[in-house]
Amino acid sequence: MVDYHASNNQSLYSAGEQQIYMEQENDWDRDLLLDPAWEKQQRKTFTAWCNSHLRKAGTQIENIEEDFRDGLKLMLLLEVISGERLPKPERGKMRVHKINNVNKALDFIASKGVKLVSIGAEEIVDGNAKMTLGMIWTIILRFAIQDISVEETSAKEGLLLWCQRKTAPYKNVNVQNFHISWKDGLAFNALIHRHRPELIDYDKLRKDDPVTNLNNAFEVAERYLDIPKMLDAEDIVNTARPDEKAIMTYVSSFYHAFSGAQKAETAANRICKVLAVNQENEHLMEDYEKLASDLLEWIRRTIPWLENRAPEKTMTEMQQKLEDFRDYRRVHKPPKVQEKCQLEINFNTLQTKLRLSNRPAFMPSEGRMVSDINGAWHKLEGAEKGYEEWLLNEIRRLERLDHLAEKFRQKAAIHESWTDGKETMLKQKDYETATLSEIKALLKKHEAFESDLAAHQDRVEQIAAIAQELNELDYYDSPSVNARCQKICEQWDALGSLTQNRRESLERTEKQLESIDELYLEYAKRAAPFNNWMEGAMEDLQDMFIVHNIEEIQGLLTAHDQFKSTLPEANKERESIQAIQAEVQKIAQYNGIKLAGNNPYTTITPQSIDKKWEKVQQLVPQRDQALQEELARQQSNDHLRRQFANQANMIGPWIQNKMEEIGRISIEMNGTLEDQLTHLRQYEQSIIEYKPNIDQLEGDHQLIQEALIFDNKYTAYTMEHLRVGWEQLLTTIARTINEIENQILTRDAKGISQEQLHEYRTSFNHFDKKRTGIMDSDDFRALLISTGNTLGDAEFARIMGIVDPNNSGAVTFQAFIDYMSRETTDTDTADQVIASFKILAGDKNFITAEELRRELPPDQAEYCIARMAPYTGPDAKPGALDYMSFSTALYGESDL
Repeated sequence: MVDYHASNNQSLYSAGEQQIYMEQENDWDRDLLLDPAWEKQQRKTFTAWCNSHLRKAGTQIENIEEDFRDGLKLMLLLEVISGERLPKPERGKMRVHKINNVNKALDFIASKGVKLVSIGAEEIVDGNAKMTLGMIWTIILRFAIQDISVEETSAKEGLLLWCQRKTAPYKNVNVQNFHISWKDGLAFNALIHRHRPELIDYDKLRKDDPVTNLNNAFEVAERYLDIPKMLDAEDIVNTARPDEKAIMTYVSSFYHAFSGAQKAETAANRICKVLAVNQENEHLMEDYEKLASDLLEWIRRTIPWLENRAPEKTMTEMQQKLEDFRDYRRVHKPPKVQEKCQLEINFNTLQTKLRLSNRPAFMPSEGRMVSDINGAWHKLEGAEKGYEEWLLNEIRRLERLDHLAEKFRQKAAIHESWTDGKETMLKQKDYETATLSEIKALLKKHEAFESDLAAHQDRVEQIAAIAQELNELDYYDSPSVNARCQKICEQWDALGSLTQNRRESLERTEKQLESIDELYLEYAKRAAPFNNWMEGAMEDLQDMFIVHNIEEIQGLLTAHDQFKSTLPEANKERESIQAIQAEVQKIAQYNGIKLAGNNPYTTITPQSIDKKWEKVQQLVPQRDQALQEELARQQSNDHLRRQFANQANMIGPWIQNKMEEIGRISIEMNGTLEDQLTHLRQYEQSIIEYKPNIDQLEGDHQLIQEALIFDNKYTAYTMEHLRVGWEQLLTTIARTINEIENQILTRDAKGISQEQLHEYRTSFNHFDKKRTGIMDSDDFRALLISTGNTLGDAEFARIMGIVDPNNSGAVTFQAFIDYMSRETTDTDTADQVIASFKILAGDKNFITAEELRRELPPDQAEYCIARMAPYTGPDAKPGALDYMSFSTALYGESDL
């Protein structure tokens, strides 16, 4: 497996840097004797290292200080490891010849930027072991270790960092140096297992058995990796601190043996980076699709409910509908407003990431575009518009219906009570056997009845009019109202006919009647209208009323006061009527007349008049109380109106002011983007903290609706208007924050400095004449010209296609900075990814699942395997996968 965190950067050193490096690394002791154990380890390691190269020339050394004394094998070693030719050696056996050969070797080493301190040819020729080992270590440093660099570190540090990264996943391995960290042998085994896992069964190794571990690693390296055994296990185990140079030399051989894997590791890192971007983008796409589907489904379910205008039959059912709508606006819709806003933010963020990673723009599935969601949301708000007004109108209509229906029942009951027995009375034949005086009495009585009948004509017409209005207003119980009204009208027609017939019968015998009791007649004539007035007064005093403001109830109070002012005059009429009856009694007593019974001309008795008068007197204070209670209710309603208006008149301008401030903030340049983002988030928090004021206003609005208040002259703001403004405010601040976040994302990904960004913003604001954060194509062209671009029509059309792909005619600041930085951005390309896969595939035109699993992390390996098509080229093999098409698809149109 490759290391997914190792750096692929390599540093090139100048000759001066090499010299400094060599002076730092060439730290072996030139004055003191080597530790005997370390000298032994260096002899063995350096000898093995030299032989690993000399065997390529068909030779080797046995004793490192003896075999290099004549300089011949030393020069040969340098030619093998450098690949360059040295001057021709001298073949003489004299000391001078040997010194000349060694000097040629030392001169070659010096030509490679290595400063040899205190090492002379004479010491090598004399077989000085310490100086010979120092020279070989210098050669090893220069030709085997110096070029090792990880993340621009020195050679030693780079080699150590490489070891740490390769062995990091292994238990019991902690490489901190080139001596103690290698004593238990696990680090050597881990290096092999990391690159060739089939050669080592790492799980069977024990930390407490270092000799076995070391022998296993050295034998496997020699047999399968062509790394000669440079040390014995006992050399390392039996030394308190193994020689650092010997270990470094041995480890560098492992590094070079696995150097081929470095290219694969670099390629794998590039592929991992590309795949990680694609996986993250796909996850964002899936999140967008799900959120869009859920939101559209909620809108689809909600619209029919809002479009349903089928009225209910009762006030309770309609008020429940109003409560359901209130819950929808306050509980169910606000989270969906946030989801819609978040969806747009996610979409913009995703498109920004795709642009930054050189990927094609995201196209949601059919019907789930942002425009589709906005269209569905527009339909939702269209369906919602007027729904609350319709509910309130329906409640008002039902309230009116209930009032009319109750009024109909009261008037019908009074009329039916009055007509009870009237048909039977009109059908009597009593006049056939009556005396003349009785006939006259019957005639007068009938005249009084006709007067009473005429007085009831208005009530019958009112009953019919109320029934007609109930029918026009679609009262749910209209059939029973119509049936009752029809019965009353038919009975009224029958009474009229019977009255006419009886009058005609009485008039035929009237000529035979000579006397009539004038007092009775006068009483009857005056009592009937007065009785009818009292009945009307009682009906009016008990009449139900409905008002909607203080002015209306004050009108009723005025009318009631006017009615009370007529009571003294009415009482005089009552006393006058009662005086007639008293006069009848007085005359009868005076003349000794025995009255046969009650007044023959009327059924209205003085007792009934007094009883009804008493009833009127009782109803007046009751009416006073009802009107005063209604006045108090209307005053309470007026207080609710003022309470709502006071809050609304503050909240409305506050929302408008915040919207204008957000607009200013979005185009101003105060501090860094992070400063602006912090300021906006603090500003957003202050807006969120204002939410209790909105909730309080919602509560006031609910009280107004529950009180059935339908108008408010104290404010021009409606709850609906303020709700929409509040939702727009939350959406606007969220979108503004997202724009700044996307600018930060673009700045960091594109490497734009804060000064550049400030310059871009200053230029953009200068040409953004309307201060909207969006400019038209003419202003944008002027902006480009001001930055030094010479634009023809074709070039400008190309640029507009980049910054305005939807041909909306508008250019945002985000699109502007994307354009300004995209040409200089170093992004991965399809060709680079193909080249990386080719390295992992060992230069084949296809790759296998086994190779992917070996070189990539598990999740990314399976990601590739699941999406790569089978390779069908001429050199195809079973299980071969087409990495070229896959790499191209990552950067082009695809359905991933």
